[in-house]
Amino acid sequence: MGGTQDRPVKKAITSRDNEFLGDLTAWERSHSEDNSEQLERLRRNLAKVRARELTPRQSEMIHLYYDLGLSMGAIAKELGVDKSTVSRTLSRGRKRLKRYLQYSL
Repeated sequence: MGGTQDRPVKKAITSRDNEFLGDLTAWERSHSEDNSEQLERLRRNLAKVRARELTPRQSEMIHLYYDLGLSMGAIAKELGVDKSTVSRTLSRGRKRLKRYLQYSL
């Protein structure tokens, strides 16, 4: 007897729910630690890792994608490669960055 009577009805999100979530976000910001030193250290380490550990191709594609905001399709067209090549290169670059940055905080 699989009717909708067996399942609880989900309540729609109301404007008050959104106000609560906004209040919660504001409260978390006001009660959280200052992490500006950690962020600055991460930024410095990111610049070092990008310069030292990425291949020239990874560095170029990460610059085009993240710094300049080009799409993968636009990068592929500009560099004369397949979009899948851009995707793989960005993925490998991100993995390499993560490997070197995961302990920098």
